[in-house]
Amino acid sequence: MSKKKIAFLNLAKQSELLQESILEGFKTAISASAFVSGERVRDFEDAYAHFIGVRHCVAVDNGTNALFLALVALGIGRGDEVLVPVNTFIATAEAVSLAGARPVFIDIEKNSYCLDTNLIEKSLTSKTKAIIPVHLYGQCADMDVVRALAQARNFYVIEDACQAHGAQYQGQMAGAMGDMAAFSFYPGKNLGAWGEAGAIVTNNDSLAEKLCLLRNHGSPEKYVHKTAGGNFRMSEFQAIVLKKKLGYLPQWNNLRQKKSDIYRQRLGALPQIKLPAVGTKNNHVWHLFVIQADNRDGLRQWLFTKGIETGIHYPTPLHLTGAYDYLGYKKGDFSEAEKVQAQILSLPMYPEIPDEDIHYVCDAIKEFYGT
Repeated sequence: MSKKKIAFLNLAKQSELLQESILEGFKTAISASAFVSGERVRDFEDAYAHFIGVRHCVAVDNGTNALFLALVALGIGRGDEVLVPVNTFIATAEAVSLAGARPVFIDIEKNSYCLDTNLIEKSLTSKTKAIIPVHLYGQCADMDVVRALAQARNFYVIEDACQAHGAQYQGQMAGAMGDMAAFSFYPGKNLGAWGEAGAIVTNNDSLAEKLCLLRNHGSPEKYVHKTAGGNFRMSEFQAIVLKKKLGYLPQWNNLRQKKSDIYRQRLGALPQIKLPAVGTKNNHVWHLFVIQADNRDGLRQWLFTKGIETGIHYPTPLHLTGAYDYLGYKKGDFSEAEKVQAQILSLPMYPEIPDEDIHYVCDAIKEFYGT
């Protein structure tokens, strides 16, 4: 097969499609000298709350701070524990650390890669104040179990929906099922800004009011400070980008589904490959297409020689990172995450990826395994 260049992610096509109309919006904001947390941010907040099906969206500067502010708004801090899946981007646990609380890791379910809800109850202590289920790679965690346990044992649920814009669980949108939910709009996400941006969504009026204060120096109006907060505000420019892109999100997610279908059809018969599972209650939006592969590192190098970019999400379970040495976990404590860490491989996935590029990737994988 002739060599091509297949990018893992290509944002240029989206930018080309929307650039003219977005730049017109920028000009309007510039003419009005409106740059931070103004009318365009409020327009996006209203639109995104409606999209998720909640009463409130509080726009902030990035997804990590969205998680952090959700914890602070709930009064979670020093001496408290928060349950976190061990296979996720570090920001999930990092937000807990920044709030002063202790992350308590939970192993993952081997098919969905989301946290194993069967392990939640034994991880609970008198210090447990919240759980952060991560809707990983574009698929929701098992929220029925999470919500039932939270209600029975009296702890909060903060959804980490940073990879799940538009995903659904039993018809409910990711972000509409917990006390609060955090979203990242990092450029590579299903709904991505042209820079850093994030949001917290909730149906709780008092929490929304508290979040609005926290993101803006505790200030409901200039030089009035009701509490100690910080500067976590969203740029008007990012709100313009996100509001425009939001109208395309369902279409883009449908395209991701079609691309994932090609991968699944082409690779389904390979014994050396385990395809990502989709829960029967889930509408997966395929932020990432993550397989498990025999001789993963060999396959990845082979694909590189064929011009195919890949990723690993994530190369190290959080309990084995230096940042969390102090928690005292050791290798072997989370066997499922450690096992899949050596096998997971993320293949190129974005709405505009040409079908022929996916076929090229699949042909290269088959060639590697001699099929």
